[in-house]
Amino acid sequence: MKVSFPYMGTTVIYKKLLELLGHEVIEPPVPSQRTIDLGVKNSPEFACYPLKIILGSYIEAIELGATTLVTSGGHGPCRAGFYGETHSRILKNMGYDIDLIVFDAYKRDIMGTIKNVRKIMNGNSLFYLWETLRIVYLMAKSMDKMEKKIQKLRAYEVCYGDCNRAWEKVQKVFNDIKNIEDVKKAKIKSKSILDDIKVIKIPEPEKIRVGIVGEIYVVMEKSINLKIEEILGNMGAEVERSQYISEWIDYNLLPIWISKPHELEILKKGEKYIKEIIGGHAKQTVGHIVDYAERGFDGVVHLMPFACLPELVSQSIIPAITNEYNIPVITLPIDEQTGLANVQTRIEAFLDLIKNKKRIRIA
Repeated sequence: MKVSFPYMGTTVIYKKLLELLGHEVIEPPVPSQRTIDLGVKNSPEFACYPLKIILGSYIEAIELGATTLVTSGGHGPCRAGFYGETHSRILKNMGYDIDLIVFDAYKRDIMGTIKNVRKIMNGNSLFYLWETLRIVYLMAKSMDKMEKKIQKLRAYEVCYGDCNRAWEKVQKVFNDIKNIEDVKKAKIKSKSILDDIKVIKIPEPEKIRVGIVGEIYVVMEKSINLKIEEILGNMGAEVERSQYISEWIDYNLLPIWISKPHELEILKKGEKYIKEIIGGHAKQTVGHIVDYAERGFDGVVHLMPFACLPELVSQSIIPAITNEYNIPVITLPIDEQTGLANVQTRIEAFLDLIKNKKRIRIA
C-alpha cells in the first residue's frame, strides 16, 4: 500500500520505518503556504493550528497518491485526542477514500494497537518488526544527538548556512540506512561532517543559551514555527528544544524500566504549578522552564499554537515561574496569521534583554 504520514520534524525516521517494512512511502511535501491554505480552508475555524496544518499535509500526500495515512494519537482533555476522528471525517466528506491508522497510547488500547501493528507489518515476521524498530530507534537517538549539536554550533558558525548544509548532509546519510551496522557507520560519518564546521571561539561566560518549549508540533516543525531555531542561532544564541522524537519514544512507547525517560523528571518539576495532566504538553512546558532555569539557561521561548487550551494554561502560569526563578520567558502565539518580521523583531528585543541582564550579572 502507498503510505504517508504527517510532516513533523525529522521525517527521515518515519519514512525509514515504513520503507524497511516494505511499504511504498509517499513522503508529504514540506509544509508551505499551500499546505496552510488547504488546512485552514477545510478545518473548523475554532480548531487549533496543528490540526489544520496536519490536515493540509494529509491532503497533499493524498494528491501524490497516498492511500493510507499513519499517525500517532493524543490523550487527556486535549483536542489532539480527536485529531484522528476529525481528520478522518473531513477527508471522507471531501471524497477521499483513505485508511487512517492512528496509534493511540498503547496502554489504554492494547488490542487497538495490536490491530494497527498488524496493518503496518506488511506480512513481515515479529522478529523482523522488532529489528526494524531497533534500527529506527537507534537512528532517532543518533539524529537527535546530531541535531542538538547543530543547534549549539549554529550560534558560532564562521560561514552563514554551514550548519544547515551539514544537517542536510546528515539526513541524507541516515536516509541510506538498511541495518544496525549502517547506523554505526552513519554516526561516524555524521560526526565527521559536524567536525568540519568552522566556528568562532566565544568565552563561556559570554555564551547565550535559550530553551524552546510548547506544544510538540510547533516546537518540532520549523516550517510552521518560522524557523525559530535558526532565527535564534543566527542571532548568536545556542538553542535546545523541549521536544525531540527519540525522547517522545522513550516516554510514550517504551516501558519505564527500559528507557528511564527524562520526561518523568520534567513532569515532576512541573508538578508544583500544574497538579494534573491537562492534555497537550502544558505540564511539560512549565517543567522544562524550571529545568532550563536550574541548568543556567539565559531565557526561554514559549511557542503556543493559537487556540491551544493547554498552552493557554501554561502561559498564565509562566509569570510566576519567571519571578521565582528569575528567567526571562517570551510567549509567541503561532497561527496562519503569524508574520516572520514580527517574530524576528520580538526575538531580537528578547535577546537584547537577555544580553543586558547577563552583562549586569557579570559586572
